[in-house]
Amino acid sequence: MVPKVHDGLEMALSRNENWKKRMHVLSERLKRIPCLVWKTTWKVGCDDPRRVIHAFKVGLSLTLVSLLYLLEPLFKGIGQNAICAVMTVVVVFEFTAGATLCKGLNRGLGTLLAGLLAFLLDYVANAAGQILQAVFIAVAVFIIGSAATYMRFIPSIKKNYDYGVVIFLVTFNLLTFSSYRIDHVLKMAHDRIYTIAIGCAVCLLMSHLVFPNWSGEDLHNATAFKLEGLAKSIEACVNEYFYGEIEASRDIKSSEDPIYKGYKAVLDSKSTDETLALHGSWEPRHSRYCHKFPSKQYLKVGIVLRQFGYTMVALSGCLRTEIQAPQSVRVLFKDPCIRLAAEVSKVLIELANSIRSRRHCSPEILSDHLHEALKDLNTAIKSQPRLFLGSNDIQANNILASIAASQGKSSLSSVKIDSSALLDWKTKRVSSEQTKEAEQGAERKVLKKSQTSRIAITSLEFSEALPFAAFASLLVETVAKLDLIIDEVEELGRLACFKEYKPGDEFCVSCETPRVSVLENHLPSHGED
Repeated sequence: MVPKVHDGLEMALSRNENWKKRMHVLSERLKRIPCLVWKTTWKVGCDDPRRVIHAFKVGLSLTLVSLLYLLEPLFKGIGQNAICAVMTVVVVFEFTAGATLCKGLNRGLGTLLAGLLAFLLDYVANAAGQILQAVFIAVAVFIIGSAATYMRFIPSIKKNYDYGVVIFLVTFNLLTFSSYRIDHVLKMAHDRIYTIAIGCAVCLLMSHLVFPNWSGEDLHNATAFKLEGLAKSIEACVNEYFYGEIEASRDIKSSEDPIYKGYKAVLDSKSTDETLALHGSWEPRHSRYCHKFPSKQYLKVGIVLRQFGYTMVALSGCLRTEIQAPQSVRVLFKDPCIRLAAEVSKVLIELANSIRSRRHCSPEILSDHLHEALKDLNTAIKSQPRLFLGSNDIQANNILASIAASQGKSSLSSVKIDSSALLDWKTKRVSSEQTKEAEQGAERKVLKKSQTSRIAITSLEFSEALPFAAFASLLVETVAKLDLIIDEVEELGRLACFKEYKPGDEFCVSCETPRVSVLENHLPSHGED
């Protein structure tokens, strides 16, 4: 009995100790929660201070429209539909002025059209009896609901007015079915439209007049940031190829890789650019010169930048291939390649600064230094013809000739074997076992022939400079893509009325850290009403 009691005490003590350890770990985690919450909150505000301002703007807008519900005189004039103004602010108020204007006008226009159509149907349905009125409403809801839903698939409507069509369907069905049971539906619709108009007006005034955030400005700055990212990416890629240790097993998508970070922002920007361009096209002309925002041209610039980014992906892929040019080969072309990459990077940074400062590029942006770097690279490649032709060409041709000859002889011998076996079978009528042995012998010859071909192929040596040739061709391809970028940026400057370049102007080369993506500032709406 004593040992059993002793074991029971030990188990109880161990459970108590485990419980104390768990409680200690839990208490330590709870102590870290306030610090973690504070750090996360502070980081979100530091990443983009405009988020703090936007939060206060939404809070102030909700306070203003809530007065319709809280103040007795206003509540008596509007009634229970005052809550629609609060819901409108929650749904419509977006981070940028263009997004708010797009949603606000869609909501207002959809509500207005739905109200007018519901009044018309109610007027027609009242002329019929109770039963015919129900049938008429059901048929009208089916036709209009189907037609409105089908219209959402039209590209232009889907792009600009999809939210308005959804609001139209919600409001139309609400008013149509309410008119069948409620007598004062006209007053309810009037109050609803009135409160939605008040909510939209508050949102538009707050987003356009109080510290406005413009989608066009975000797209403009994002384009300059992408150019700077590509400039840093190509320079880092060439420097790593000639100076760094190339590891084929290293993860190309490392978040700390400057090459990957440079072109990733460009390749992932398609949806962001399209969203900002759409919202920027809705924004009023707010600039000092009141020029129309060239949203389509910004998208064209984004397209050529992504094409340049795809070339950068292939160029950086040369750093991770299994077959690498030896250091003795790379050192022969190090200086012209580094010089060419530096000139391409310089042009990209000049384009970025011209967009940021809103002035045209220098007429000499494609300077003689870039052409000289191309010529130097071409001369360096031509000065080493044996590296690209290879030293084992004659030996390789001899091996291929011997393979072809052996294949021809073996095929002839196999034909003779088959014909002799067939003749013996016809004349001497050998047994089936001898025929199978002859077929197995032919199969062994075919296997031996294929093994000989594999050995000969593996003995062929590729030129050591072929990996560098791929790298050099992609580097020259970036210069060709650079011409397309310059043309689109010049067209952007013409449409956006950039300032003319003066000979005394100097570009300030600066690679700033871009703000977070604007799509991260977009808060999705989880409900319409």
